[in-house]
Amino acid sequence: MNVLFIGDIVGKTGRKALRASLPELKSKYNPHIIVVNGENAASGRGITSAIANEFFNWGIHGITMGNHTWDNRDIFEFIDDESRLVRPANLPPGTPGRGYTVIKANGKELAIVNLMGRTYLPAIDCPFRAADEIMDKLRMKHKHILVDFHAEATSEKIAMGWHLDGRASIVVGTHTHVQSNDDTILPNGTAYLTDTGMVGSKEGVLGMQREAVLYKFKTQLPARFQVDEGKWHFHAVFVQLDDATGKAKKIEKIRLYEDEWRMD
Repeated sequence: MNVLFIGDIVGKTGRKALRASLPELKSKYNPHIIVVNGENAASGRGITSAIANEFFNWGIHGITMGNHTWDNRDIFEFIDDESRLVRPANLPPGTPGRGYTVIKANGKELAIVNLMGRTYLPAIDCPFRAADEIMDKLRMKHKHILVDFHAEATSEKIAMGWHLDGRASIVVGTHTHVQSNDDTILPNGTAYLTDTGMVGSKEGVLGMQREAVLYKFKTQLPARFQVDEGKWHFHAVFVQLDDATGKAKKIEKIRLYEDEWRMD
């Protein structure tokens, strides 16, 4: 199975980059299932049903979220009915939506789990305990499992990779919007990357207009952040999984740039 996981889509610029890049990515990597993190897709804050459907129409099979899940109120109108979208599974019981799902596409099945870290993020339920509970359920029926761990601290993400080595097929991080350089296959067969990166403007700060960010850092005064519309960059990761075992056979980081984005 070929899996393409795409980092945080940031606003209009990120959506533009996603649409532009998908055809050649599909041609080069032949992914059976494509998953994106969509928590910043609507003006950098949350997601709407219109944007989610736009992604699905472009060939995206699953969407993961994170700490900005509830930033756009539109999500409450569709999250319970949209099985292809998952929010962090370790949010409190009774929270709308689902923390994991199973995607079926192109004759393949991939279970997708979304978890959120607690270091420098809101104090929610333990992601490690939540991961254990979910893995016990999913591994009874599914060999191919992807975990998007939306977390700030590098150490917390690395710990989750080791925690799930041999139980999840893929553990990838999101949230920092900066692609890490530690892609590897862990000893028991789990493909791991601390942070996948982002899809959005490379001329801003984490996809936002740099002037407002600089103003806040220099003055410590409130500032309104808006999505930057400069030239984009695109971060993703490709993983090839063994059909029989669910273990990773190959992992490859992907980095594209608007001014040189056509692939070899």
